[in-house]
This record gives sequence, structure tokens and C-alpha cells, in this order.
Amino acid sequence: MMAVAALLFAALTGIGAIIRIPLSPVPATMQVLFVLLSGLVLGPVWGPVSQALYLAMGTCGAPFFAAPPHAGPAVLFGPTGGYLWGFILASAAAGLITGRNGFKKDRSARKALNLALACAAGIAAIYLAGASWLGTWLGINGKSPFMAYRLGIKPFILIDMMKAVMAAALAWTVPRRWFGLG
Repeated sequence: MMAVAALLFAALTGIGAIIRIPLSPVPATMQVLFVLLSGLVLGPVWGPVSQALYLAMGTCGAPFFAAPPHAGPAVLFGPTGGYLWGFILASAAAGLITGRNGFKKDRSARKALNLALACAAGIAAIYLAGASWLGTWLGINGKSPFMAYRLGIKPFILIDMMKAVMAAALAWTVPRRWFGLG
């Protein structure tokens, strides 16, 4: 059952790439919402597996990547590839912090804080991997870390925080059985 759920979240992450919010030359997408949910719902093992499946599907030709050409290995090694690799880390971080109890009937403030921290850690993992990769790709690492921040993080912080709030709210309110997991 967890393998099927991992495939579902891989597909949802791919569909999230199609849902674009034009903000800058690199569009914001809904992928981060599904990446975070994969960790919250599937936990620290199957969440990252779902994101590895997403990368594999996109590498094999499914048009699941937001950046052109939308599929193939070149996207994983282009300037935004670090963000994609960061999806695996983000899902793992969210899953580790929540301990795969993201969708539990606990409505306490402590649970809400735990979910918020899990989502923040997931976003931080994406940004760390993505901005580091972007900085290296552009040859600016060491010269100006602020440049990598300005280009690869700053334009997306607000919208990614909104997606984190959505993921935490879903994990706080939606029963696991909706995903066939409980």
C-alpha cells in the first residue's frame, strides 16, 4: 500500500509542476505543497521514495519538471536541478520531524507547531540544495552567497511559506484514510 501511495505522491508532485504561478523567469509551482505532504503523510522513508520516483519519472520522459525542457536528465543537472534534488531531502526532513504522524487525530497546538516546523525544515532543505546548486552552476559560490539568495530564494519565500501553511493545515485536518493509509 505504501508503494502505491508513493507513486501517487510522485504523480501529484509532477502535476504540481504544471500548476504555475508566474512570478519571475522561473515560475512558482505547486510542487512544494506535494513534496511537503509526501513527507508528512508517508514518513521519512516512503516520502523520499516518492520524490525519487518523481525524479525518475521526469528523467525518463514524463513532462513533470517545471523548467524547460520539462523532462529528461538535463533538467536535473541544469541551474534549477538542485531544487529538484532538494525535494528528496525536504520530504525526508518533514517525515523525520513528524515521525509519520502528520495525519493523526491530534489537534493540539503542539501538533500544529510540529507540523509547522516540519514544513519549514522541508523548505529550508529545498532552498539549501537549490541555492547551493544554483550558486555553483552560475559560478558565484564563495563570491556572493547573497546573489544565490537573491536569485534562488527571495522571490519564492512568501509563496512557499503559503504552501507550507497549506500542507500543515491539511496534515492537521485531513484523516490519513483519505489517502488509503489508515
